[in-house]
Amino acid sequence: MLKTLSFTTMHFSIAFTVAYLLTGDLLVGGLVAMVEPAVNTVGYIVHEKVWQRLQHRQQASHLLA
Repeated sequence: MLKTLSFTTMHFSIAFTVAYLLTGDLLVGGLVAMVEPAVNTVGYIVHEKVWQRLQHRQQASHLLA
């Protein structure tokens, strides 16, 4: 759990820092730091579902061969 919290803190910090350095705006930095990890989480879930489907198809094709 501690590793997850430290990674989350690092992720938010990087997102905030990059957005702040690009825009010079604390509000934009804060918004990006909050929104980007949430969007990334949804993207990860979609990626995993697609990957699982591809693996199932590959396994099924090996069984039929």
